[in-house]
Amino acid sequence: MFYRMRLDNLGVLAVILAGGCAASSPAPAPGEPTTPAARAGAVPDTVTRRGYTAADVRFMQGMIGHHAQALVVAALVPERTQRSDFHLMAERIALSQETEIAQMKRWLEERGEVVPSADAHVHAAMGHGQLMPGMLTDAELKRLEAARGAEFEKLFLELMIKHHEGALQMVRELYATPAAGQEPELFMLASDVDADQTAEIRRMRSLLATIR
Repeated sequence: MFYRMRLDNLGVLAVILAGGCAASSPAPAPGEPTTPAARAGAVPDTVTRRGYTAADVRFMQGMIGHHAQALVVAALVPERTQRSDFHLMAERIALSQETEIAQMKRWLEERGEVVPSADAHVHAAMGHGQLMPGMLTDAELKRLEAARGAEFEKLFLELMIKHHEGALQMVRELYATPAAGQEPELFMLASDVDADQTAEIRRMRSLLATIR
């Protein structure tokens, strides 16, 4: 009888201790990591309560400047070649980049994030520090500005292919970052950048093959 009473008492004690532990671990607030490991910092703490990450913000801000440089390069076409296919391609590039810049700015504005000036951002990126993938240097831009005719056409395609490949790399790096690239609107925009610039690279490589 004494042995059974001790077992009963131990059972009651276990229930009390379990209740005490539960009481000392309150439920996480909305948007807070849900596991002890996450709250202890075992997973990246970049996810905000609004469903996007610091890497998402950097991608949008950086891509604004990246696209802005493509607009600078496309604007060189009309005065440096007579080929109508180049004029059409430059117009297509400008339209897609301007549309995506507007979308990226709106995404940042709606979330209260810093919206960089496209012009200031591209010139700052070109002048100092490490360039974003595919960004053209001052020397490359000067060579392009000085070229005309077939020389310009060939250099334009080579540099714009390099520039577009850099944008694709930025998309890959975004998706490779833990928890980044998942916010629905950002995911769609990054996917559009990837699809549009992949298609444009194919067109530019086809044009490059026609230049002797």
